[in-house]
This record gives sequence, C-alpha cells and structure tokens, in this order.
Amino acid sequence: MSLGVVSVTSLVGALRHWHKGNLDLKALVAFAPAAIISTYLGARLARYVPPTMQLVGFAMVMLPAAIMMWKGAPPLSREGEGDGGRGRRPSAVIAIGVALGLLTGIVGVGGGFLIVPALVLLLGLDMKKAVGTSLGVISLNAASGFAGYLGQVTMDWTLMAGFTGVAVAGVFGGAALVPMVSQQQLRRGFALFLIAVAAYILYRR
Repeated sequence: MSLGVVSVTSLVGALRHWHKGNLDLKALVAFAPAAIISTYLGARLARYVPPTMQLVGFAMVMLPAAIMMWKGAPPLSREGEGDGGRGRRPSAVIAIGVALGLLTGIVGVGGGFLIVPALVLLLGLDMKKAVGTSLGVISLNAASGFAGYLGQVTMDWTLMAGFTGVAVAGVFGGAALVPMVSQQQLRRGFALFLIAVAAYILYRR
C-alpha cells in the first residue's frame, strides 16, 4: 500500500520540481530503467524475506548513507559531475539502479532514502536537483513495486486514497520551501533525518 501512495505522491512532487527546474531528465533516463525492473523483482521476492529482516536491513543501509551525506560528495562522485551520470560507465549506473531497485521492492518503500544519496554522492547532482530527480525515479520505482505486490496482499483502497491526498498536500508545501534552504542545510538535514529513522527502526526491533 505504501508503494501505491508513494508512486502518486512522488509523481506530483516530480512535476512540481520539474516546473521549478529541479529535475534532471538525463539522470532520470540513465538511472530509472534498471531500477524499475529490479524493483518489480524485489517486490516479488519480498514474500520470502521476514518483515523484521526487511526493516533492520533497511536501517543498516541508511546509516552509512547518512554519514556519507553529512560529509559531502567524495572524490568518486566528481567524475561526470553535473551531467546526470553520463560521464560514468553505463555498467556502474545500471548496477546502482539494480541494487537500489531491489532494496526498494523488498523493503516496500519508495527508495528516496537511498536514491537521493546515490544521485548526490555517485552521480554528482546538486542536492536540490537530486531531490527532484529522485521523485521521478521513486514514482516509477514505486509503481513497478506496487504492481509486483498486486495479487499477493489485500489492499485497503479507501485508506490509500485518504493517505495519498494528505501526502500530496505536503508535497506542495515542501516544494515551495526548497528555494529557502541552502544546499548544505538540505544535505545535512537529510543526513540527520536518515540517522533518526534508522535509530528508531533499530530501537523498535
């Protein structure tokens, strides 16, 4: 159900960011295809992964991503910086998309926790464009993962519709605030958010 909500919400957010010039279509085209396919496969495999293992594994991946985001882009990310990853070998972009897509499908989230750091640290996008571009990738990924879960679980469509409506309203507010926040504040704030979520998940489990 979360994938269905995230797909619609992220699509609205991506369109808002595109309108404001904060969506890199080259990065989206380079990154999305492998991620979409692997997200669908991850969703089909999710039935074999215990729920606790799903959440703990997700938290353990978020912690190093948060540390890297706080420190900023390492030297590795300077190759092809600003070109949406075109300066990197296609195999590297595909590998990143496959890995994140599988995690997205198995864990059952949109994947922004991981896609934003990948776009910033590995493909060299600035933080604001990474946020907008990630929403485009997430929308496609989540739709693919949602399709993978159809027929496996029971959906509460009324709950999904209500939650989606509230989330879409939040997207408009968030997109309006982007110009008011600096790149460093956005990157480090995101890193702290990742750490907080990962710590909460590990504490609850």
